[in-house]
Amino acid sequence: MKASAYFSVDGAVDSHAEKELKRELGTLPGVLSVSISDRTGNIAVDFDSTGQSTEKIGKKIKELGYDIRSVSLAQHVM
Repeated sequence: MKASAYFSVDGAVDSHAEKELKRELGTLPGVLSVSISDRTGNIAVDFDSTGQSTEKIGKKIKELGYDIRSVSLAQHVM
């Protein structure tokens, strides 16, 4: 099942950090796409929930040095 996780992180994300986040999150199994708002620090990740979890994605974001303020999840029926 496809799902989308929305992470709100502290601070803005500059273009270098955006590239790093997209590259690193894109290596996680099951991640389909990553979108980042550089102004707000919001990260949207579409993923296959049968092969990935919000917790693992959040852990990777934290490993990259970001503090997560909030997370919301949306499941999609295909």
